[in-house]
Amino acid sequence: MNIEMKGNEGIIRKRSGTSQAKRQRFIFLLVAVAPSLLGYLLFTLYPNVLSIYYSLLDWDGLTDPKFVGFDNFVNMVSDSFVWRALYHNLLYMIVVPAFIVLISLVLAYLLNNKSYRENPFYKVLYFFTNVLSTVVIALLWAFIFDGSFGMLNGILGIFGIDMNSFYWLGDSKTAFWALVLPMVWGGVGLYVVIFINAISAIPKSLYESAILEGARPMTMLFRITIPLIRSVIRVCVVFVVLGTIKGFEIIMIMTNGGPEGSTDVIGLYMFNLAFGKEYHNYGYASAIGMLLFVILIAAKLIIDKYYPEESVEF
Repeated sequence: MNIEMKGNEGIIRKRSGTSQAKRQRFIFLLVAVAPSLLGYLLFTLYPNVLSIYYSLLDWDGLTDPKFVGFDNFVNMVSDSFVWRALYHNLLYMIVVPAFIVLISLVLAYLLNNKSYRENPFYKVLYFFTNVLSTVVIALLWAFIFDGSFGMLNGILGIFGIDMNSFYWLGDSKTAFWALVLPMVWGGVGLYVVIFINAISAIPKSLYESAILEGARPMTMLFRITIPLIRSVIRVCVVFVVLGTIKGFEIIMIMTNGGPEGSTDVIGLYMFNLAFGKEYHNYGYASAIGMLLFVILIAAKLIIDKYYPEESVEF
């Protein structure tokens, strides 16, 4: 009888200890996660839900809002400025990520597989662009493209190409493509560092075996390096594509969508509708924001379908 009572007491004591450990674990997780969760709910989820409501209004932010239902979305279909901005977004979404990922991958591969004495300096140099703010990058490249004092025209003049004070950001034929350079230049540094860390995790024995087999550097890049860091490349592609679709800071500072709307993108158009000098239409801007949200989701789904995630073991 005493043995049975002692056994029951041991079971009860064990259960109480387990429940106490669970409570402590729950309290720890609550304290650790609550600030981030609260910030996400307050500054991300709540504004997004509020934007859905605003998209159904005709409101300038000052007067009483007027409920218009889906009129903003109907007007958006016939708005030529929206489709022009979306076309520019599509071009940037194709060109900018392709250059960023390709250049970052090649530079990271060279820094990992070539024993240059200056490698540590190069790593810091490439990452330096990521330290600079978007405003600094935009102003720097705006000066480079300046017609009178710009570095680009000066370099071309050294090679005998007289541009006659041509302002690259002032011509609708060149402004769009001129903006690709600062976008790529400002984005390469971060992904060089990411790819360096990914490539450094690949066993050196794989490269040594390939060298013994007579493989060339480019062959090793496409047959060994890229397949083994495919999952990392996929994540980088997702970040660059989504960032290119919704980003507009460089464009706003350098051209503000001009000249003649040749560099306008959907994010900048939405911003100018809500906070510009001429218009203050939060309802219509919120409707465009919902369109941008749908585009981001669609882009993510397309990447998942045609570039699925694969786990690689080595």
